[in-house]
Amino acid sequence: MVKHQPLQVYEKQVFLSIVTGIYGCRWKRYQRSHDDSTKWECTWFVLLCSSFLLLLFWSYFWLVAQNDFNEFNWSVYNRSGEWRDETVPILASTTVGFSYITFLMILAFFHISLGQQLNLYWVHKIGVLATLLTIISGVVSVDDVWGDEWDIVLVSLQSTAPFLHIGALTAVTAVGWLVAAYVIRREKSSFQVMVLLIYVGILLALYAAPLTFTCPCIMDRHSLRPRPDVIGRRGAPMLAPENTLVSFNRAQQQGASSLEADVTLSVDGVPFLMRDRTLRRTTDVSRVYPARQYDDASFFNWTEIRSLNAGQWFLESDPYWTVKTLTVRDRHRIGNQTVCSLVEMLRLAARSNRSALLNIRRPPPEHPRYRSWFMDTLWAVQRAGIAQKRVRTVTWTPDTDRGRVRGLQQTTNEKLSVEQIRQRGITSLTLHYSKASHKDIQEYLANNLSVTVYPVNEPWLYSVLWCSGVPSVSSDAPQVLRKVPYPIWLMSQSAYCFIWITSDLVSIAVVIGIFSFQKWRMSGIQSYNPEQIMLSAVVRQPSRDVNIMKEKLIFAEIDDGLSGSESLSLYPENGYASYSHGDLSH
Repeated sequence: MVKHQPLQVYEKQVFLSIVTGIYGCRWKRYQRSHDDSTKWECTWFVLLCSSFLLLLFWSYFWLVAQNDFNEFNWSVYNRSGEWRDETVPILASTTVGFSYITFLMILAFFHISLGQQLNLYWVHKIGVLATLLTIISGVVSVDDVWGDEWDIVLVSLQSTAPFLHIGALTAVTAVGWLVAAYVIRREKSSFQVMVLLIYVGILLALYAAPLTFTCPCIMDRHSLRPRPDVIGRRGAPMLAPENTLVSFNRAQQQGASSLEADVTLSVDGVPFLMRDRTLRRTTDVSRVYPARQYDDASFFNWTEIRSLNAGQWFLESDPYWTVKTLTVRDRHRIGNQTVCSLVEMLRLAARSNRSALLNIRRPPPEHPRYRSWFMDTLWAVQRAGIAQKRVRTVTWTPDTDRGRVRGLQQTTNEKLSVEQIRQRGITSLTLHYSKASHKDIQEYLANNLSVTVYPVNEPWLYSVLWCSGVPSVSSDAPQVLRKVPYPIWLMSQSAYCFIWITSDLVSIAVVIGIFSFQKWRMSGIQSYNPEQIMLSAVVRQPSRDVNIMKEKLIFAEIDDGLSGSESLSLYPENGYASYSHGDLSH
């Protein structure tokens, strides 16, 4: 007696094994399933998508926030008292997390497109949850330490919005393949209708998104104003210690048209350059005067301040990873720098025929020069021999003191109306880039008010402000802006409208094509009956590249087994086997 046990024809599915193995640790064929994913696994897929979107935003934030890495480290220093480049571990962990979550997202989409059941491995579940919680805690921490920096995301969209729009449109259009495969099924449900409506709503929002864009660089190139002047903010602090003579010399070498410095008054009335409240970060005060290292810098006399080294910290900490680019001569010169006085800085500016922008910090009320600080500053300006019209001051003083500081061009870092500016006798504004909108800049320029925007360290921000018509910017990186002879991109309104409408039309055509193809594909599959599918599987020809498990025959002997008249013939070419016993054949 012969029993036939037909087995399936198996093909090697290396790619599918890799996809399901890495995503869900299902390397064997019997471990995989085409059943619908459970609600629990769908929940994990939603968490994976949420982690990816949050990481995408987080990565974009740190990408554009490179403009303010110095400000971030300074904010952390003011809280912790120790100077470290905190951006390095943040960028490293963000890169690792984004790569990991993106890889899982790709595997998940492959599962959906191949009709495989989602079954995320428990190790990956821990990884996704840890990544999500880490990013959430990071967002909360940045909001606490550096909350004002979120504004840079909106500012950066003035430069990146047209390109992000095309990228988002491409991604959502591609996702239409998965949406169409899910929606066009034999079984219909209200959830499918909801998915379709959400997808269509996102598409329509993307199609109309450019109507909300404000991009200064979408303009006629003939309307472009002259290149903004670059002010060396504390000199060139990425190439030399900030607020030192060598730093200001470097700024001039990199094409800075003006010099900006932070001015503090010593206890004996000598204005000197220092950004921090204390001397700990940028001098060796902890070695020379360890008991006074936390004292306010303004309570040291000029002799004590002059005895401190103001360059060695730069070589030791390498805050901008630029020390290795310095020559031996430059390192020796930097290592011997002392604290710079205001007179020295102004004389340097006068010799090179450059202007100066001074951020003057008023001393504390208990300071002996509290009431005469501005007279001491004026006296230093006069001693320097620089024309007073070339000196602009930003003073943290009440408006009642402005009338007493005569002869200098006064500016403010507050965003004021044109009427308030005229009433206070202010001739120019020095605004943070987050406060300088395109509309405000145009209004100030229309009223003949000069505007300087700070800090501008990245080419994309410099290009946006250039297109906005800003006459000057203050930068920590004049060596970077020197390499920007023209805005990064400039496009006419008609050209952008053509690109916008064309991309929308292409997306609509592709989405319609995807849904039509999926409809045709599903209707073709549904037209088959089980007998046709089985017959197709039986008559399929074998391939050399496919590992075929042929039909197995299980023999069972009755009594004395098979006699000599029994015969067995196999026909592998059509997948059938026959058996004969005497006149009886099978």
